[in-house]
Amino acid sequence: MAKFVGAHTSANGGVFNAITNAQEIGAKAFALFTKNQKRWDAKPFDAKTLDRWFATLEASGIEPKHILPHDSYLINLGHPEDEKLQKSRHAFIDELQRCEVLGLDKLNFHPGSHLVKLSAKEKKDPKRISEMENGCLDVIAESINIALDQTSGVKAVIENTAGQGTNLGYKFEHLAYIIDKVEDKSRVGVCIDTCHLFTAGYDIRTREAYDATWEAFGKIVGFEYLSGMHINDSKPPLGSRVDRHHSLGLGAIGLDAFRFIMNDPRMDDIPLVLETIDASIWADEIALLYSFENIF
Repeated sequence: MAKFVGAHTSANGGVFNAITNAQEIGAKAFALFTKNQKRWDAKPFDAKTLDRWFATLEASGIEPKHILPHDSYLINLGHPEDEKLQKSRHAFIDELQRCEVLGLDKLNFHPGSHLVKLSAKEKKDPKRISEMENGCLDVIAESINIALDQTSGVKAVIENTAGQGTNLGYKFEHLAYIIDKVEDKSRVGVCIDTCHLFTAGYDIRTREAYDATWEAFGKIVGFEYLSGMHINDSKPPLGSRVDRHHSLGLGAIGLDAFRFIMNDPRMDDIPLVLETIDASIWADEIALLYSFENIF
């Protein structure tokens, strides 16, 4: 099997439950929060929890490299206020350490937001926008370097964004800019969310558009950094810069893009994780994706 498909499963009641929930829907990969994503702090894992996590994981047959944990939504590694930036950096380091304790080698995160409210005039000034974005991207890269210096063994996996609000990471150039400034290239990667990709303006609906988008990714970012994907259809249209996921085939992307992904060897052996809106049909969506393999 070349593709490893799953979903972002619930870890309520203990992180080991994310594994069980993944197995129940036929997942060969999964994502999880290792702590409450709406809280800054979390208790360290106790020995009983860790023993159960490792026993359940071994019994599942799912490999750690096919698990893509996600950090807290509260973290903003590009925050313009120093106190809140330091709080985010501290929390991010803790998240990396929690992954290390669980024997996981990746942590997925949204790069950050500059939070600057631009005037109507500034919104039309490419130079002003570039200066503001690059300044925030510099802070994000510095945050990653600080976190990697204080941890080991876990790769920081940057997720592309839809570009909603003041979020950065919606351009391939943003991802490349951050990676360029990360000192340890072996510990940085990228997760591409298909909904975010599409609403940021990158079309993948036709063979021609799909090939053009991924050719641009390869040239600007590089496939050596592709460490995982979030597989989602999109409620909003192409280039809308709005982050609203949809079930596969029911949104503006359609099914062909996912057929292309399931037959693209560049997506082999990485976690392909559903974050679609109806968890009750995840098993069906996973089966649907696997049915697309080897059809071209």
